[in-house]
Amino acid sequence: MQTDTLIVGAGLSGLHLAHQLTERGIDVHILEARDRVGGRILSLPVGQSAYGMGPAWFWEGQPRIASLIQKFSLTTFEQYSKGALTFEDQNGTIQHGKGFSSMEGSYRIKCGLDAMVQALLTALPKNSVKTGSPVTKVTQNNDGIEVLANGQIYTAKQLVFALPPRVVGATIQFEPKLPANVLTSLANVPTWMAGQAKAVAVYDSPFWREDGLSGDATSRFGPMVEMHDASPEIGGPYAIFGFIGIPPEGRKNGDALRAALKYQFGRLFGPEAANPRELLVKDWAFDPFTSTANDLKPLYTHPTYRPLPPAWDGKLLFSGTEVAPQFGGYLEGALEAADNTAISLQAALKRH
Repeated sequence: MQTDTLIVGAGLSGLHLAHQLTERGIDVHILEARDRVGGRILSLPVGQSAYGMGPAWFWEGQPRIASLIQKFSLTTFEQYSKGALTFEDQNGTIQHGKGFSSMEGSYRIKCGLDAMVQALLTALPKNSVKTGSPVTKVTQNNDGIEVLANGQIYTAKQLVFALPPRVVGATIQFEPKLPANVLTSLANVPTWMAGQAKAVAVYDSPFWREDGLSGDATSRFGPMVEMHDASPEIGGPYAIFGFIGIPPEGRKNGDALRAALKYQFGRLFGPEAANPRELLVKDWAFDPFTSTANDLKPLYTHPTYRPLPPAWDGKLLFSGTEVAPQFGGYLEGALEAADNTAISLQAALKRH
């Protein structure tokens, strides 16, 4: 298959970039290693609802995501924040305090962020996204770039990696080899949330709300360190999710981890919380399409992200939230990077 622009990665950034290029009349295709689109946006269904196992929120002052919400007529709602915050100290002692929510003022999309992913996918030409196609080798030749993915060869004038830079450097062979300084740059870009694991406990009723609790909790005892209400705006099933604070090496025993999670839900929100209808767990640290060995170390501060310069005379570009200078690490950053890449690509295609 031959195309003007080939994008590797069908996450939010790759899909948004493809959508922009398509609207400008540029032939574009996407290769995605997973058997689904969305990248770190992942929703798992329970009953009539779906629960995000990756990013969940956006905020005012993020113009790109607001524009897409309006364009695709998506419905938004404010994060639930009524009731008391729960705090668990280092000894496991529980305290409650009223009138505060750590995520008050943040927003979510009805049916989850997957609704935006599916809207972008539907807007693309049929058969322009190929899933189950991990890229293993990229070769530069006189005609452009040749890409090997799942035994198939694809050629393009321009190639964009819309996935974590560390994954690019660790999993893909380049011919000719990328300069040492470029490989070092790729390895030094922390992948946002790659070392994180998330748990969602699903229930038939929002009993914590009835008890005057918001679902917001922080803990110094663990295994979860931060929790929030993850219920749909209207109706159920209802849910609380938590970020797991145990380092990745301590999360390998799945059965023990799940038992500890249920026990903590019960401590924080009452005995009913210890027996969820479903307990969903996603450990991104052990997802090979998101995380590398370098990502197993926890991030204690938000990294400073900046663009990566193009390689191979401008034919090889990098997109994704880890190269967004203003909103790097956020959903808005994924869209920001796609906007910047679209401008660079259009200018390069005109030159050629």
